[in-house]
Amino acid sequence: MRVDGRPTRTIWLEPDHESVGIIDQTRLPHAFATCRLASLADAANAISTMQVRGAPLIGATAAFGMWLAMRDDPSDEGVARARSRLLATRPTAVNLRWALDRVAAALARCPEPARADAALACAGQIVEEDVTINRCIGEAALPLISRIAERRDSGPVNVLTHCNAGWLATVDWGTATAPIYMAHDAGIAVHVWVDETRPRNQGAGLTAWELANHGVPHTVIVDSAAGHYMSRGEVDLVLTGVDRATATGDICNKIGTYQKALAAKDTGVPFYAALPSPTIDWTIRDAMTEIPIEERGAEEVTRLTGRLDDGTVATISITPPGTRAANPAFDVTPARLLAGLVTERGIAQASEQGLLALFPERQDTGDQEGAT
Repeated sequence: MRVDGRPTRTIWLEPDHESVGIIDQTRLPHAFATCRLASLADAANAISTMQVRGAPLIGATAAFGMWLAMRDDPSDEGVARARSRLLATRPTAVNLRWALDRVAAALARCPEPARADAALACAGQIVEEDVTINRCIGEAALPLISRIAERRDSGPVNVLTHCNAGWLATVDWGTATAPIYMAHDAGIAVHVWVDETRPRNQGAGLTAWELANHGVPHTVIVDSAAGHYMSRGEVDLVLTGVDRATATGDICNKIGTYQKALAAKDTGVPFYAALPSPTIDWTIRDAMTEIPIEERGAEEVTRLTGRLDDGTVATISITPPGTRAANPAFDVTPARLLAGLVTERGIAQASEQGLLALFPERQDTGDQEGAT
């Protein structure tokens, strides 16, 4: 995708082949800054502090983190330590475990002196596959937008998003945003309602930033306004991302997704979740009991960072001193509320049968390892 007109990805191997470059997403939208990851500690810190975020990008960063670790300690113990450290950074997004398991499996087949090169090759494959997968997700979901456009006499297709499932959450294209970008590039009039997505404002800060850079018309709304616009007929389609999906079609995504799905169901607005297949956790069936929900720090709720009129970026408190705050980062949306799941192989019914129709190789496997 584009930043100031230049094609840009979220993560890349630096020209010196000694480090990895990333966009520091904690600085957006107030500043576009990149930083360098040169060690396992750097990679783990980037994931845990959300310099990188989004399930696919977390997985790609973890894969590069394994490469950085293997340069220092390619032993079996070094592999286990690196995997354990990276796995502890974010517990909810399954792509993290998937990427680490994939790299670890590749390293198990290599002698120690070859492990750094093998890890780098595996990370490179994961990155390129992610780009391809998200392009295919966009192509699968584009007809959802184009059919609405064909039926209407005038005005844009209004798509509502939640959080950031754009290219900033992946290596490129994004999941929920891929069909939006493709529609815009094809000349289809499209407008995006962007949920602010408290507490980190990843819709207002990240989705709005990338849509603006690509020239896509959009409007930021407070999270609680989404149902209002749906009830007034001003939302044609809801598209969100997914941090983890179960084998039965339930999804876990940024907190607030469940409420959007309830409003969409009540108002008859189709709600689709876009996800690459590595986000499907084929080992679990009950999202409510089997997916760990990350609890993040209270300061994300009690404090806000923004730009003052003089251009200064400042962080302020918005609650009285000593106020307690709970901060679950994700919630679960049951399959019954979804119109479908958009994958790189097409749109599946949100059910076990629907997913297996697109991924028949998963029949009776109960195994996430090796998914692509």
